[in-house]
Amino acid sequence: MSFDVEFRELTEIGGLIARRAITSREVTAALLARIQRIDGELKAYVRVLDDQALRQAETADREIEEGLHRGPLHGVPIAVKDLCWIKGVATAAGTAVHRDFVSTRDATVVRKLADAGAVLIGKTQLTEGAYSDYHPSISPVSNPWNGKYWTGISSSGSAVATAAGLCFGSIASDTGGSIRWPSAANGVTGLKPTWGRVSRNGTFDLAPSLDHIGPIARSVADVAAIFKVIAGHDVDDPTTSSRPVPDYMADLIADVRGMRIGIDQRWNTEAVDAGTQVALAEARAAFLGLGVEIVDISFPDVRQIVDDWTPNCAVEAAVVHQAVYAAHKEQYGPILSSVIEAGMAVSGIDYQEILLRRAAFRGRVEALLSSVDAVLTPVHPFAPLTLTKIATLGEQPELIAKLQRYTCPFNMSGHPTLSFPGGASADGMPIGLQLIAAEFNESALLCLGSAFQAATTWHRRHPNLSDRVIEPQGGGAQ
Repeated sequence: MSFDVEFRELTEIGGLIARRAITSREVTAALLARIQRIDGELKAYVRVLDDQALRQAETADREIEEGLHRGPLHGVPIAVKDLCWIKGVATAAGTAVHRDFVSTRDATVVRKLADAGAVLIGKTQLTEGAYSDYHPSISPVSNPWNGKYWTGISSSGSAVATAAGLCFGSIASDTGGSIRWPSAANGVTGLKPTWGRVSRNGTFDLAPSLDHIGPIARSVADVAAIFKVIAGHDVDDPTTSSRPVPDYMADLIADVRGMRIGIDQRWNTEAVDAGTQVALAEARAAFLGLGVEIVDISFPDVRQIVDDWTPNCAVEAAVVHQAVYAAHKEQYGPILSSVIEAGMAVSGIDYQEILLRRAAFRGRVEALLSSVDAVLTPVHPFAPLTLTKIATLGEQPELIAKLQRYTCPFNMSGHPTLSFPGGASADGMPIGLQLIAAEFNESALLCLGSAFQAATTWHRRHPNLSDRVIEPQGGGAQ
């Protein structure tokens, strides 16, 4: 190849492969060499599927040469979070207790990627069981912008691999913010779809009614390309919706004039740091410049629902782990163990009260979102966090609550959210913003996000790995 490929967008690379301007094997080999060169420090991957990826790339090249083109992902290297099963490949989900688990079948999202011709280049690291902190036996993932800063969690490996040019997109999961925090921390774009839009079959659960599977990529268009492939009903996951899946890429429009974005100015500024407020103000101006109508709204109070997220997640985690935990408690790290124990202690009455409040909150949010196309918020209310500030997040419930203020309410309600780069801190670290839409209205998020990225360049910033400072990371948060 006569040019570097690592920071090209997925849709561009897919187009070049489809036109046979480059081959999938050339692209895959270049990324494998880059992973070999720099991932020893970043630790984004649990395992790299070198031989399998090259075989898949060669198959893609052969199919394309024969006139069979499967779509924009055909021949493009994609990473998968290591809670998604791949047949014949170990899936540990960030744990010690599952480190020897090898599935005899693929997760539905993995099968759909394979059917689309994607090259599965490797499995990415995560926090223990996709909750808050890394298992003590695991070396944490490092931020490619600066190793002194938090990577977000639990989909840290997926976001870091995407940001560092080690894949062109990745599969992640989000139970309380785990697509959006890593996307914000690493300057990439992430979509938490509507709950039930993407199958969870063949993935390790944390809290099933809060878990969402979604894509991380460099741009909204790339996210749309992956999302189109993985979305849809799955007979093996009865919680998936049978609604038809739109053609999200074809539905991307440059003209968003007349669309309406709601902003709760009080919610977006109360205890929100100055840098994040600047990013929000600049995003507001950019959307106005695109002809979007900005609507003043009053968002439902989230304080109770943020408080309810922890016991709700804990009860479901206790159910998920009950059999394995009882037999192998000594293999669990202290934070996930404490969450499971806390879930076991929640009474039936208290849990039912949480469920009733959650249903009421979901109804209030859906009613508000019927009057606007999306709501704009921060991803979290302060500048990017240094590791010295975050330490072991699972032991800092007040910090977790602040982090979750703009994220976990939409796991509790199930609404789709889009995280995208919207600014930079004084230290040059990425600042992420978020759009939220009505259930199954991901198209509105993708259209607005794509228009924003056509008018701005935040998503085109990439980490300079030659200048980064690499230090071991501590814990993170689910």
